Amino acid sequence: MTREEHLQFCKKCTNRELDMEQGLLCSLTKRKADFEGECRDYNHDETVLEQMDDTEALDRQVALARVSEKALERYRSEQNLPAAIGTGVLVGFIGALLWAAITVATGYQIGYMAIAIGAGVGISMRMFGKGMDQIFGISGAIIAIISCLAGNFFSLVGYSANAEGVGYLEMLSMIDISLIIPAMKENFSGMDLFFYAIAGYEGYKFAFRAFTEKELAKAE
Repeated sequence: MTREEHLQFCKKCTNRELDMEQGLLCSLTKRKADFEGECRDYNHDETVLEQMDDTEALDRQVALARVSEKALERYRSEQNLPAAIGTGVLVGFIGALLWAAITVATGYQIGYMAIAIGAGVGISMRMFGKGMDQIFGISGAIIAIISCLAGNFFSLVGYSANAEGVGYLEMLSMIDISLIIPAMKENFSGMDLFFYAIAGYEGYKFAFRAFTEKELAKAE
């Protein structure tokens, strides 16, 4: 067994003893653990679990490095990609409409709305998808960016409808599809790209299942 595998037991054993030079030792042998499989002197310390943080999510890579293969397989069996994508698309669409409504009402395009959309898409996918695999993060990033583009598009529809004095749905039905991309390019700026990148990053980052230190300890 490796040192890390030993520490998974030693950190939760009442026989642990901290040496400033050598690290965690066994108070019975005064040495670092060297058992294979399991320790016959292991005595579970119930207070360790109570003291663990159950509020702040661990970094994804840190969590994956600490979770056991058995627990990882169980978590993968619980993930649901269709639910994650469906929820992400719904939240992204609502976010795009809100962005457009605020932009048209204020006359200003608020780039921070892209950040909110990215976070909303990612977090909703995390809640309903419980994703572990990379496809969840990639899907979250794509949905977030497309939702931001949709927000800009709906804003143009809103401006055009107000200028022509017609309803939003009526204006939407009147739009020439071939003119959509040129119109969006004309209104696109470098700052938009910056906020889109952040939205994509958040859509990716938050789409994965999150674990606290306490949750990982319970799974072992």
